[in-house]
Amino acid sequence: MTQQDLEVSSAARNWRVDVQQTASPSQLVNELFASDVLTLEQLKTRLSRSAYKSLQATVERGERLDASIADTVALAMKTWAMEKGATHYTHWFQPLTGSTAEKHDSFLNPSGDGVAIMSFSGKELIQAEPDASSFPSGGLRATFEARGYTAWDPSSPAFIVRHANGATLCIPSVFASWTGEALDLKIPLLRSIEALGKAVTPAMKLFGASEGTRVTSTLGAEQEYFLITEEYFYRRPDLVMTGRTLFGTKPPRGQELEDHYFGAIPDRVLSFMTDAETQLYALGIPVKTRHNEVAPGQFEIAPIFENSNIAADHQQLIMQILRTTARKYGLVCLLHEKPFAGVNGSGKHCNWSMGTDAGENLLDPGDTPSENMQFLFFCSAVLKAVDDHQDLLRTCVASASNDHRLGANEAPPAILSIFLGSELTDIFERIVSGEGGSAKSSGLMGLGSQVLPEIPVHAGDRNRTSPFAFTGNKFEFRAVGSSQSISFPVTVMNAIFADAVAQLTADLQHRIDAGAGFDDAVAGVVRDTYRKYQRIVFNGDGYSEAWHQEAEQERGLLNLRTTIDAVETLTHEKNLRLFNDLAILNERELVARQEIMYDIYFKTVNIEGETTEYMAQTAILPAAVTYLGELEQAGPAGRAVQGLKAQVSDLTDELYDALHTLHAVNEELGGEEVHEKAHHMRDKVLPAMQQVRAAADHLEKVVSAKHWPMPTYRQMLFVK
Repeated sequence: MTQQDLEVSSAARNWRVDVQQTASPSQLVNELFASDVLTLEQLKTRLSRSAYKSLQATVERGERLDASIADTVALAMKTWAMEKGATHYTHWFQPLTGSTAEKHDSFLNPSGDGVAIMSFSGKELIQAEPDASSFPSGGLRATFEARGYTAWDPSSPAFIVRHANGATLCIPSVFASWTGEALDLKIPLLRSIEALGKAVTPAMKLFGASEGTRVTSTLGAEQEYFLITEEYFYRRPDLVMTGRTLFGTKPPRGQELEDHYFGAIPDRVLSFMTDAETQLYALGIPVKTRHNEVAPGQFEIAPIFENSNIAADHQQLIMQILRTTARKYGLVCLLHEKPFAGVNGSGKHCNWSMGTDAGENLLDPGDTPSENMQFLFFCSAVLKAVDDHQDLLRTCVASASNDHRLGANEAPPAILSIFLGSELTDIFERIVSGEGGSAKSSGLMGLGSQVLPEIPVHAGDRNRTSPFAFTGNKFEFRAVGSSQSISFPVTVMNAIFADAVAQLTADLQHRIDAGAGFDDAVAGVVRDTYRKYQRIVFNGDGYSEAWHQEAEQERGLLNLRTTIDAVETLTHEKNLRLFNDLAILNERELVARQEIMYDIYFKTVNIEGETTEYMAQTAILPAAVTYLGELEQAGPAGRAVQGLKAQVSDLTDELYDALHTLHAVNEELGGEEVHEKAHHMRDKVLPAMQQVRAAADHLEKVVSAKHWPMPTYRQMLFVK
């Protein structure tokens, strides 16, 4: 048995469950779920009636926070946290890095004479002052201008994060500069939720909603991820430094047998999943689904719908807990969109809808969608929003990592389109033609055996190749990347829908004022909107080359293939006007985000380029040269040795030449401005990296396995 075989065996066997995570169903419901969350129900027993009512109005109705109750809430929060074992607190926020940030402070305060007390004031709850100089600001703040503020977000409940030696109270917060501009992802999200509510409420009144009806966006985000054995992860500098494999040839077996999807979950993985879910339940995160995904080593977890600001916080916690829990089981969780070339990539499908405080889903078509004019009105607004703002939807999911996934055979293309399904499409087309009603209907399907039940059949199919698909009572935005925060994509969806529904509501009101009956006025808006924007509807195969040609050449849809193509559109006049008019982002805040997106793209590819050069130069090239030397010493040269020597020699020279080119472009950087550097990374560094990889991956197929310096795809994807 070779050393490599021994390592594979060790990786497969070297794990055990130290602490079993078990909980009965009744414990999950009655004791565990949200046990580490300071809910309104918890606060109700800890606050005075007036303080509770005031906070409840802020949380449930969006009323302005009464700062006078801060001390009372802070005392209740501290007492609850200490009962849970917390010794420290932190303002937990989402800076423009895309991840979360936290600075821990102790409740302990010395009071003199060697005595200390545990204290936490309303002032400390409402505001903290971290150093803002080391966070991305896109030019909003100079390095020497360090002051920034975190401020409590009462709309998202405080929670406890536990570690091996204690616990910390986490206070969801926003992050702003000393000048009051948003330096985070949460402030624009909260602003967009308010903008959506303001836009939809007038429409709801026209449809007969009761006074005071509050509308917010809702979201359920499906999280895909890979798991690999920890031993392999730390032997791959590319995974450690970049989150993806920069080298690796396709294994003899990948996902082509289609046997991994929904297959039996390996015991090691299922133990990890159960542990992670238990922690998520305690944090009040309603995870519902777990399963094997398409690629070997790929999995998915998904929560049910929540208000979108809560969903955004929960998504960050899901990623954090997946990463930390995997290590307990000798695994590493990879959240990169394309950690392995040639196999399924990972996304974060965002199922977006709107709901009222009375529990009504505004995108639920009901049993007779052809007669549900309120639904058709709001659905028309979605068509308008997506068509008008294709560029923004593409930009909000743009990243160097997601560029490897979008347009591949498991992900939606970079072209934005909407899948409505046959029933909805038929309804809209009949409204346009004046026929009305629907020729499509659901029914029951028999399965050919008397012991099997007849099952209800939907009137329309689903489409997994669509980037924006209607899936029953919501739209699924499938282009969102697995590693990114959902806050900006949700902000964009809220914003573009608010813009569209405001315009359609104005049109509807104008028709009513002109004397049209309400039903005729709504039908007219729906008809004219569909006529104008039906080019965005596509129910076919989004992967096909024919669709790409049709979309660009016949329909005139945008195809922003790379992050650089997309980010350039962010500050177009229409987008500046949209965000400014809705009071979501002013021009300086939007320009700053564009600058940061260029900067992150540049730095991401720069790190990948330098890592590619380092690994090829110090590990792969020496391995090839060593093997070539062994072949030279092989004695009498038969055809096999001569042929192998020639092949390895040619590929080694190819790798050497490609490395020389990569070194030159890595050194160059492309200019002084960040957008120039970003273009250089896309146009020069990525192609040079690909040439190095092509030579190295060919060498992997011919160099002796005992010389190959890193774990292969065969090992990483299949050893669990």
